[in-house]
Amino acid sequence: MHGTPHIVSDVMTTTVVSVGRGAPFKEIVRLMRDWRVSALPVVEGEGRVVGVVSEADLLRREEFRDAEEGRVRDTEEVRDGQEVRDAAAEAGAPTAGGLMTAPALTVRPGATLSQAARIMARGGVKRLPVVDEVGVLQGVVSRADLLKVFLRDDEEIAEEVRREVVSYLFPAPTSLLRVAVRDGVVTLAGRIRDTSLVPVAARLVRAVEGVVDVDFDLAPRPAPSVAAAPERTSGAGRP
Repeated sequence: MHGTPHIVSDVMTTTVVSVGRGAPFKEIVRLMRDWRVSALPVVEGEGRVVGVVSEADLLRREEFRDAEEGRVRDTEEVRDGQEVRDAAAEAGAPTAGGLMTAPALTVRPGATLSQAARIMARGGVKRLPVVDEVGVLQGVVSRADLLKVFLRDDEEIAEEVRREVVSYLFPAPTSLLRVAVRDGVVTLAGRIRDTSLVPVAARLVRAVEGVVDVDFDLAPRPAPSVAAAPERTSGAGRP
């Protein structure tokens, strides 16, 4: 089989906003709002990713600050409001370097979409910075980007199934299969010689990007009958 799966560089967003370690809290919030993203890569030097600051990181900082302010008030340590301001300052550095999650979960441009999805699932994140071999930011891939493959045209999927699965497992003329795809659901219909290959075909079809599911409408193809050899007559009675 010669088909190659889509990789991260096929679907990632290359126009990416990032922040340095010193980016202040309000700037981070503003950038998230303006770019409509829930997390920002934190970079240093020539763009090497050192962490990620997310909405969750910002909210945790604010929750902790509120708790600290409440503790100061409850113990009546407030004098002219100065202690409240000091507690808020100590609740967490209000810059990207102090707020970020580090090290960042990242992915390489050549990773498959399934590998990227696995990293997201295990890390509980919605997007990943895409970095080169030295960690320099190349783009960002999100859950929505990974789902783009399911927008493939049905006929494009059908052609890949014919080329990469049917011709490989069920070559003509021993098998006669039709491939139809509707809304990403592949149906293989027809007659095949070896029905034991159906589970293998199911796995291979589901591995084709954009396939939602696979159905079968198959029947075994009878083995060709062997023609009987013509009966030879004896030489008796010849003149």
